[in-house]
Amino acid sequence: MEDNPSKPALTVIRGLSKVEKRAIQKSTEIALDPPTEISFQHTILCQTSLPYRDPGDHVREWDRRCGFAHLLLEAGSALDPRQNKYVKLGLPFGPKPRLILCYLNTEALKTGSPIIDVQDTLTSFVKRIQDPSGKGKNATPNGREIKAFKVHLSRLSVAKITLGMVNENARANQVNSHFVEAVEDFDLWFPKNENQRVLWPSTIQLNDRYFKSLAKHAVPLDERALCALAHSAMALDIYSWLAQRLHRIDPNKNGGEGEFVAWFNLKEQFGQGYGRMTDFRGAFLKTLEQVWQQYRAANFEVDKEKGIYLKNSKPPVPKRLYQVIRKIE
Repeated sequence: MEDNPSKPALTVIRGLSKVEKRAIQKSTEIALDPPTEISFQHTILCQTSLPYRDPGDHVREWDRRCGFAHLLLEAGSALDPRQNKYVKLGLPFGPKPRLILCYLNTEALKTGSPIIDVQDTLTSFVKRIQDPSGKGKNATPNGREIKAFKVHLSRLSVAKITLGMVNENARANQVNSHFVEAVEDFDLWFPKNENQRVLWPSTIQLNDRYFKSLAKHAVPLDERALCALAHSAMALDIYSWLAQRLHRIDPNKNGGEGEFVAWFNLKEQFGQGYGRMTDFRGAFLKTLEQVWQQYRAANFEVDKEKGIYLKNSKPPVPKRLYQVIRKIE
């Protein structure tokens, strides 16, 4: 078929989606100004991951490992006073529980207390992260958006979240495991309407050992980046992983080539639900580009056949911009 020179080619210009607009806005803000809102994630949660998608009510346990870091997530139950029996809640999944954990960590470190008043602070956090209406600073999350967060907040509250770190003793060929559980206690509210199955806590108390561990091993994250990546669980995981890892790499490691991570290992860590390596690699590279737009200081090289070379980089939040307000002993 020959082109008709008398007719110009038709070009379809697609408008930017809300997610794309938000990504561009936050990337520009990050490039121009240092962060004013800083969130924190535990270092073990930066190396392991919750489910990307709903694994189903029949799946009651989620076990993940990356190197010496371990995560065990066990779905819980809540005593429903209306039915006078325990009701099972599913495992938390997707972007929202990741964001909620950052929110709980940050509130605890800011106040110096393991007790978080969810009722007074959750809406403000959702407003900053989601900005769901696209109206900017004056936007207020609607009931549906708050409800979606409350569902996963409840699942996190009743779940048993165990974080572990294994230290090898080369001399004695011995393994020492240190485990902490995240949530100690919570007050769970049940809706008056029995058909409304959204349970949500008004307060959450972090486990004391987790609280102390968090004070020592919290990884600072730029909240604007979390906002830009809030649509994707994989993007949040990759961003947290790079923020935790890159600044600790020796600049001279392997002659300056950096730390190599093979595609097999990347798939083990981030490839939930992907069977074929080619499918995972395409999804990972696309998501990695989204993450890099929000963390331009991240220095790495991709080898499409072998894996990725991680190199020493500045963290997304400079040390001088954050500190734990109260020393936790």
